[in-house]
Amino acid sequence: MTFTVIQNTKINTEVFTFLNPETVTYPVAPLISAKFYSPNGVLTLKIRATLYINSEDPNNPTVQEPTEEGNLLQLYFAYNFSEATPESCDVWYVEVDYTSDTVGNITEIVSYLKDIDPEISRGTTTQVKA
Repeated sequence: MTFTVIQNTKINTEVFTFLNPETVTYPVAPLISAKFYSPNGVLTLKIRATLYINSEDPNNPTVQEPTEEGNLLQLYFAYNFSEATPESCDVWYVEVDYTSDTVGNITEIVSYLKDIDPEISRGTTTQVKA
């Protein structure tokens, strides 16, 4: 099993706020897309994530080592989440390449935005495109 973080970048240059913050549940679940490709003949799962993180936290989120359970890949993005609802967020783009002996069996990804302390998470399930 190998995973490589290709990019982990804040993509907004101005403060980002949701138009109707009262309808948003924090932490905001990651927005994920995933598809297979074969660089140099090696089947690889390309995962792209958009994360909304409290703008008061200047640190990049970290990507924890993914785990496979049958046809499911679990992926955690961790950061230090504030207990208070943020007034604004930074938008992060994270791109990961994942490969393993059984990567071709993966049909779903469950991804979580996980708080480092205390441990709280918010997740989403994404189908993998062939």
